[in-house]
Amino acid sequence: MAEKKQKFEDKIMELENIINELENGNTSLEDSIEKYTKAMKLVKECDEQLKNVEEQVNKIALENGNLEDFKLEDNN
Repeated sequence: MAEKKQKFEDKIMELENIINELENGNTSLEDSIEKYTKAMKLVKECDEQLKNVEEQVNKIALENGNLEDFKLEDNN
């Protein structure tokens, strides 16, 4: 069965829950390792999503429809 794709926000909430569980110290070593592995997977997925969004945001559509890298002007 295909895994349902989680929203970014849902991944962050799950990651926060895992961190809280690991910080409370009431999990066994085996559970801690499993939770840590899941957390690292979530971090990687979130990082990839952020990089993809950053690439999209850094492109702007010009009037003629071409895409160009977005650069902030230095106002100094």
